[in-house]
Amino acid sequence: MSSTAGRIPREFIDQLLNRVDIVDVISSRVPLKKAGREFMACCPFHNEKTPSFTVSPTKQFYHCFGCGVHGSAISFLMEYEHLEYVEAIEALARTAGVQVPREGAQDAPKRKRRDASLYGLLEESARWYQGQLRQTPAAIEYLQKRGLSGEVSARFGLGYAPANLSLGRELAHYGEDKLVASGMAIRNDAGRVYDRFRERIMFPIRDRRGRIIGFGGRIIGEGSPKYLNSPETEVFHKGSELYGLFEARQHTRKLERLLVVEGYMDVISLAQYDVTYAVATLGTATTPEHIRQLLRLVPEVVFCFDGDRAGRDAAWRALENALPELRDDKEIRFLFLPQGEDPDTQIRQVGKEAFEAGLQEAMTLSAYLLTALKERYNISTREGKSRLLNDGLKLLATMPTIFLQEQLSGELSTLTDMPLEVVRRRLKENLSTTIELTYNQARPSDQDVRRTPARHAIALLLHYPVLVEVADSAEQILGYDLPGMSLLASIIENIEEHPNIHTAGLLERYRQTEHEQALKRLSNWRPETDDETVIRREFTDCLQQIRRQAYEKQLETLLHRERTEGLSAQERNDLVCLLSELHNLGS
Repeated sequence: MSSTAGRIPREFIDQLLNRVDIVDVISSRVPLKKAGREFMACCPFHNEKTPSFTVSPTKQFYHCFGCGVHGSAISFLMEYEHLEYVEAIEALARTAGVQVPREGAQDAPKRKRRDASLYGLLEESARWYQGQLRQTPAAIEYLQKRGLSGEVSARFGLGYAPANLSLGRELAHYGEDKLVASGMAIRNDAGRVYDRFRERIMFPIRDRRGRIIGFGGRIIGEGSPKYLNSPETEVFHKGSELYGLFEARQHTRKLERLLVVEGYMDVISLAQYDVTYAVATLGTATTPEHIRQLLRLVPEVVFCFDGDRAGRDAAWRALENALPELRDDKEIRFLFLPQGEDPDTQIRQVGKEAFEAGLQEAMTLSAYLLTALKERYNISTREGKSRLLNDGLKLLATMPTIFLQEQLSGELSTLTDMPLEVVRRRLKENLSTTIELTYNQARPSDQDVRRTPARHAIALLLHYPVLVEVADSAEQILGYDLPGMSLLASIIENIEEHPNIHTAGLLERYRQTEHEQALKRLSNWRPETDDETVIRREFTDCLQQIRRQAYEKQLETLLHRERTEGLSAQERNDLVCLLSELHNLGS
């Protein structure tokens, strides 16, 4: 939010969300059908044939059971229209016919200042590079030799970093610290600041909202490295971004497939031939976060690698990271190109039709897994079969419990001549040893977060703020020395201060706070019933379990002190009271 415009008051956002109807906001963009108390549609954010996207007028909240997206009317506009937070609020305000107030706006200077954010700096950098490309015949000639048209170069915003002009001087108004923080400049040991990119074709990297977050630069003459990427910054995290994803989503909202390749030029060359669904990792191996993003958007993902040793190693890392994210309604395939070929050269040789026909022949994940295991071990010996089974079961243990896991268990049984019941038993043993690790890794998908009484209580309050009527006071909650109590108390206070607040409004109150991501995950825990009596009982049970855990923790502390130091008269009295409380709670 720009400091020159003034901050939008939190109370206005609350009132705006109460004033607009999320059903009207979404139905003007996506056809909705009434289904009981809610409305349903096919999700606009991923491809599906059976509607799993629900909109609740009571909670003013949308949720897709297929890909997991959810949020308020503000979140919907940010995702659907590719707007920033403030832009979405302004769009909603126009719909409601109200002006957006700004705190301190009267003190803002009359002259419009440049955007001092990193996003603004990076956007200006991209425009400057694009201007330099138009004035550099050698760079234009290089792109033409690579077979890229002006149209596709413009679509991806290609530019050029010259040798004899300085981006840093052009953007000096941002200051050296901002230039370094954005990754566009480097400060050497002597303290001198200079441009990171020189004599390179520049590829702007956009996040899923279309904001430029970094660059890749490809040298056009001799020199190394051939490709140079922006460093990790406040806005650019290589392990969670995919080059070309924004452009692919802009081309069509109903993506059926995403093709993962290794380079910027591969993505753009494929787009030149109307294969507009390619994305690339940013100089890193495929991460679990990449996989999660891909599977949320499309039913099929194809990884395309060179057929050499490096390509095979990269494919195996992608497979290992994909296994925990698999679902029965999604498919992952692997395509290995002939040695020395990449997607850029391949599509120029064979054309779009033959290239896409090759995608249809790509190996399924299960076929690749079994093939790779068979290549590693000599299964003509008992020892080889044993080693293959041992490694195969470790891989299967990282998968969720889906049909494919059962099918692969059968394949391993056949391949190693091991009875299926033995394979299943060993798999179960492997699962029990990996479940603790899964929780400790705290992967962000909601099903991976352990369901504690505190988290369950928070999730129920998010969906049913009226439950605050039977909640302990915020002061009582804060007295329990357990994780999550400060957040639970904060939510109780928020609801008490705003008795008519709904789910969407409650989540908006925690946007851009340390609790935003945790609450997003917990809001996915939707109650299995709408029966208010059952939900109220669940909530009170959670509170009872929280009290029991807090009392047991206090009891353990007092008993330990009694053994080591002895207790004062007051502490002995506390001990008796705790034992009585636990007895009353049924412990």
